[in-house]
Amino acid sequence: MSSTASGQNGTWRNWGGNVSARPARQVAPASVEELAAAVRRAREDGLKVKAVGTGHSFTSIAATDGLLIRPQLLTGIRNIDRQAMTVTVEAGTPLKRLNAALAREGLSLTNMGDIMEQTVSGATSTGTHGTGRDSASIAAQIKGLELVTADGSVLTCSENGTEDERAVFAAARTGLGALGIVTAITFAVEPLFLLTAREEPMPFDRVLAEFDELWAENEHFEFYWFPHTGNTNTKRNNRSAGPEQPMGKFAGWFEDEFLSNGVFQVAQWVGRAAPAAVPAIARVSSKALSARTYTDIPYKVFTSPRRVRFVEMEYAVPRAALVETLRELKAMVDRSGLRVSFPVEVRTAPADDITLSTASGRDSAYIAVHMYRGTPYQAYFTAAERIFTAHEGRPHWGKVHTRDAEYFARVYPRFGEFTTLRDRLDPERLFQNDYLRRVLGA
Repeated sequence: MSSTASGQNGTWRNWGGNVSARPARQVAPASVEELAAAVRRAREDGLKVKAVGTGHSFTSIAATDGLLIRPQLLTGIRNIDRQAMTVTVEAGTPLKRLNAALAREGLSLTNMGDIMEQTVSGATSTGTHGTGRDSASIAAQIKGLELVTADGSVLTCSENGTEDERAVFAAARTGLGALGIVTAITFAVEPLFLLTAREEPMPFDRVLAEFDELWAENEHFEFYWFPHTGNTNTKRNNRSAGPEQPMGKFAGWFEDEFLSNGVFQVAQWVGRAAPAAVPAIARVSSKALSARTYTDIPYKVFTSPRRVRFVEMEYAVPRAALVETLRELKAMVDRSGLRVSFPVEVRTAPADDITLSTASGRDSAYIAVHMYRGTPYQAYFTAAERIFTAHEGRPHWGKVHTRDAEYFARVYPRFGEFTTLRDRLDPERLFQNDYLRRVLGA
């Protein structure tokens, strides 16, 4: 499934359909040298430069009216170092291709998000994450980076480099496309392992009452709450000695394709046409998924197909504030008259040391609100955002939000460190666009 769409006149659109751009020029370089030359040429011609992945961001983080760099030829594994347990991949490699290639080599990432359509550079640059008690975002698994900077030179950095390289490494792992164009990423990997997933419905109040234990007892805990109901579906993923017990083909198809994509799609169509029906649909949807347990290799447990298109806002709040934040969100939905047909997704991450990671310096919980593509989402997202920001929430860089540099300077202790580095690496703002002007300041 290609997640980008190009219309006539070279219009670029994102996966969610809420962002489009008309770049003056588009290139798909086949090598780092070609990419560097394209950056130098754009600079000489006075064009801004942005790289785009598969368009899975709901913000305009990749939009430009200048030069748009498409990464589809910069894909594949460059190198596997079994002694250091690292793999170096080209920046345009889709996560699903990386996951499958690693599995063939008997290797795996430690943790991953729940979809794998994105490119490795797009996912890490926006801080994409899964859920984990001890293991953090995809960017937190990076050991080294290669990027083309504003002067067209190639810069490499790692946690073991010079002081200067370490400063770049701390920021560029989640660099928002503001420091340069990432061309290759070195990830830490480990021998392929098995995960047992246990999915089961649970009342909303019970999940909140027992959240601390559920989090502490499981390596990866997450749940979905269905607005207009008191129901959730929980998922616990833990390492397993085996044996492999994948989901049966029919059960997998029935739950993941028929219910989660097919029936869910129809429910969204009905909800969009007749919003008054949404609470009744939610009550049925929340009871449709049954308890199930299966054991498989990581990417087959962590990820699932997402064919129903949506628009999303997600905030990271301090983990200690999660229960209170969710209670406020539920109370808001209950009294608002809003009709919310998409479940709310809740995940966690431990604190990390990446300058602008949403989990930078604090244990975090993520609350993601969604609306079906084409339904009005502003009222719901605005009300949710008011709750999230009251808890010093940090929005996902690739998902809808209205925050600006002034707000980020307040909720990110190392925000100034990032903007100082950007002043040094991109003083003329070659990689600037409207989104970066808003979130980082001019």
